Amino acid sequence: MALVRWEPFRSRDVFPSLFDLPRSMDHLFENFFERDEDLPVVKWSPRAEVTELDDHFEVSAELPGMKRDDIKVELNERILTISGEKQTEHEKKDRSIHLCERVYGSFHRSFRLPSQVKVDKINAEFKNGVLKLNLPKVEEAKPKQIAIKVD
Repeated sequence: MALVRWEPFRSRDVFPSLFDLPRSMDHLFENFFERDEDLPVVKWSPRAEVTELDDHFEVSAELPGMKRDDIKVELNERILTISGEKQTEHEKKDRSIHLCERVYGSFHRSFRLPSQVKVDKINAEFKNGVLKLNLPKVEEAKPKQIAIKVD
């Protein structure tokens, strides 16, 4: 076996030269922000919360960056559907986007309403990117206090 003298500033066979390190780092950062076109497009769905109170239910959905006109609320056979489309906020002309973790596109969320909801009295409010739906209960469904008589 022959001994070979290793010269770290010249050898390219075993290790890259130390002079290649800056070029390698440049290459790493040049490719860091590239988007892989093979990655799947993420469909999005707004986060929601459903809460029950004594006299009503509340449905809240987070819709940041959206306008009231971009959101639609429908009720069909006790299925409440929130749908819409979140548009991109910028044009791609004269700019390079290096990273985008925000999600855009159409969405819909559906909820089956319990029978104790007054469907004709549902109201919706949109404020600070949160859609709140108030679903009042019918009178029979509201809890009632029963007085206990003492003999």
